[in-house]
Amino acid sequence: MGLEAVVGDIKEKGKREVAAVQAETRAEVTRILTEAQERAAGIKQQASEEVERDVQRIINQEVSAANLSVKREMLNAEKDTLGRVHDTVVTRIAGMPATFHEMALRALLPEAAAAVGGGVVYCNARDIPTVKKILAESKELAAFSIGEPISVEGGVVIESADGRMKIDYSYRTFLETVWESGLKDASDILFP
Repeated sequence: MGLEAVVGDIKEKGKREVAAVQAETRAEVTRILTEAQERAAGIKQQASEEVERDVQRIINQEVSAANLSVKREMLNAEKDTLGRVHDTVVTRIAGMPATFHEMALRALLPEAAAAVGGGVVYCNARDIPTVKKILAESKELAAFSIGEPISVEGGVVIESADGRMKIDYSYRTFLETVWESGLKDASDILFP
């Protein structure tokens, strides 16, 4: 075999080895690229899922905050409405005819006399003539005197003779008692 044949064999063998290395390199490059693409797709999917979870969490928080805000506004509106109803009731009771106030005072004063015995009766300026008349007519109320007018819609405040006890029989006090006990019922009726 001549030198040319040996050189040809070596070249041929080198070409085959180069082709094999190139094929092996291409296969390795393809495998690496495929793995990289799979990892990138996995990372992209994971990031997409995290973004979706974050978006859903933010939406849930915003919806909860909006619901809370709406509920707070509703409660404030209900409270405002109930406050206006309360004020209207107080105003209407204060505006009742004189016969109503006299009838109420005739019921309240003997009750106060039973609880206190004697002392000073305080009422609004409108009711002073009526209270004076009731005190003058009743022997059981003889131990009471009338004090300076106070700012109440109606009813009386009684102070014992020694000043240690006060009984509030004003309309507002009665209304507050009824209001507190019936507030839930009133709210249920007004805001079903």
